[in-house]
Amino acid sequence: MSRVISSQIDVEAALNGYVTPGEDYFTRGGSPVLSVSHRERQKRPPPIPFFPQPNPDSLARMISNARKHKGGQKIGIRDRICCHQWTWFTMTMATGGVANVFYSIWTPYQADWLWYIGLIFFLFNVCLFIMNCVLITMRFIMVPGSFMHSFLDQMESLFIPSVVVSAATILINACQYGIPMTGPWLQHTMEWLFWIYIVISVLASSGMYLILWSTQIFPIHTMTPVWVFPGYPLLLTAPFASSLISANSVASDNPPINRLAIGMCAIAVQGTGFLISFMICAAFIYRLMTQKLPRDEQRPGVFISIGPSGFTVAGLVSLGQQANVVIPDSFQGSTHSVIILRLLSTIIGIWLWGLSIWFFLVSVGSLWKYVRPERKMPFQMTWWSFVFPNTALVTATLALATALGSNGFRICGCVMAAILIVVWALVFIRMMRCLWNRELLWPKGLEEE
Repeated sequence: MSRVISSQIDVEAALNGYVTPGEDYFTRGGSPVLSVSHRERQKRPPPIPFFPQPNPDSLARMISNARKHKGGQKIGIRDRICCHQWTWFTMTMATGGVANVFYSIWTPYQADWLWYIGLIFFLFNVCLFIMNCVLITMRFIMVPGSFMHSFLDQMESLFIPSVVVSAATILINACQYGIPMTGPWLQHTMEWLFWIYIVISVLASSGMYLILWSTQIFPIHTMTPVWVFPGYPLLLTAPFASSLISANSVASDNPPINRLAIGMCAIAVQGTGFLISFMICAAFIYRLMTQKLPRDEQRPGVFISIGPSGFTVAGLVSLGQQANVVIPDSFQGSTHSVIILRLLSTIIGIWLWGLSIWFFLVSVGSLWKYVRPERKMPFQMTWWSFVFPNTALVTATLALATALGSNGFRICGCVMAAILIVVWALVFIRMMRCLWNRELLWPKGLEEE
């Protein structure tokens, strides 16, 4: 039987020049696992290449081998720093998103304690972001070549844009908590940073995808929504613009900014990011139809599919509600432009909000098997995907509550926010426990054989 399968593979390779490997050909680190018959067949040079081989030595293994002590010696702080990866910035993405959620709740209720808690999360997130930047810079210095390798690693390269998204959450929080409490200098700074972020987000997204398409091979059966991550920087532009315009409106003493240019540019970039993410999520649904749900360690990444539509709803609806200060009264020759834009943004927001809810239900349902005590999901930094994409869903729900004047939406958003804070705390505690027990030092499945 194995000979028949091998001959079929050879025929397909001869005809197409490429054979799509099955699920059992890959381990978590991206190394192919071949059956016995295939291993025997590979002892002789094959007449036709079997399939493009992924790099068997992933970045995590390279760092692990470079810093691992022998003779049972203790693992020191230097070894831990050398294993610091881009995935740690998902923690700052989630923490900044929580600060944004607190501000969204504070806006309708104006409760001081909500504002101060959100401010604490914002400042804590800034500290975490600086810590991550320092640690990953130290890693690149102590392990020469690891910076370039991080762009070529199949697992880690997808998370490189998380540093840009983390910076975007900090900028959004700075607009929310900083501009109303400071002078015009911070507003001018944020306006310049908005345009700089637009350029960086477009270059980071397109450049990262171009690098991945030029150096990596991602078979469709290994797909998860993590493939959307390089497009995430584009998805924070509309929330950034709405926060900047809103802060400028609240701080009436500050000079006005170019709201029309900021709003229209943000909508253009946001639309680009959403369409790219939507197409990738469509490919993910195809993968689910043909290969079932992802593996256990990849299951948290399913929640990433909530983010594109969630952030788009939050940004578009908020900009639509501020249409009276964004566009002139006679925009496009119509005196009803404000009413039309508000109605249009709300309708589109409800439409995409339903898509976010659908992906949320699918993502939660994918974790159903872990309700049983005997089924445990190994902790990884990707667990922060339980938090960050859902912050988009919460802020989108609260934005729709404001646009529709709906108490039901507002109560639903507050309940979701309370649950989200609990999830953030549980993930943070679990991360600290794994750090204490040294379970995050070497990624599971990538140790030396």
